Amino acid sequence: MHDVFVATKDALGLLLSGNPGIWEIIGISFGVSLQAILYVTPFSLVVAFLLAYGDFKGQRFLISLMHTLLAVPAVVVGLTLYILLSRNGPLGDLKLLFTQTAMIIGQMLLAIPIVIAMAHSALKNSDKIVWETAKTLGASHTRAMLTVMFEARFGLFAAVIAAFGRIIAEVGCSMMVGGNILHHTRNIPTAIALETRKGEFAQGIALGLVLLILALGLNMILSSARHRFETA
Repeated sequence: MHDVFVATKDALGLLLSGNPGIWEIIGISFGVSLQAILYVTPFSLVVAFLLAYGDFKGQRFLISLMHTLLAVPAVVVGLTLYILLSRNGPLGDLKLLFTQTAMIIGQMLLAIPIVIAMAHSALKNSDKIVWETAKTLGASHTRAMLTVMFEARFGLFAAVIAAFGRIIAEVGCSMMVGGNILHHTRNIPTAIALETRKGEFAQGIALGLVLLILALGLNMILSSARHRFETA
């Protein structure tokens, strides 16, 4: 118990002292994950809308596929991407393996089904009258779509928040395609795994606290958005 207390105290000291090594890892983690979620959000929301309001062949299959992909482990996504990007793989000439770009691609692949599945559910449960009214008033398809999305904004926001929380905390994909390279691809989850294995519990706890604070912050933002949405 005493060792745990000491390690926790040292972890807080690392964070509050502005330890450059710790904050570099935090910066890489947030930079990669924020880019990934920003890249996938517009595309995923449009696809979710088409699945909720469209009527085309293969629609049910795509919906089922998105829900199935939610259960795919991050390490499987990482393995698939590793094979594609490895030197002998079909995309090996791009030389993206063990780079932040590869990590971003991996996290994008993990985030897409989460955003689409959750956004589809939110849009499917939204009031269809909004779409019909917008079209009756002469709005273009794009304008009508944006109107529907605005009405379902809480559900869509929750989908994006959930996806971001998932990808910034995943370790399997980032470890496989990023390589956990110091100063380059070492992010929070991979650093926690490494430091804990080395017995450096203070750094592991410090980075774990960052993820806990992030989870708390995201939930507070979501709760605040829910409250505003319900009282609007």
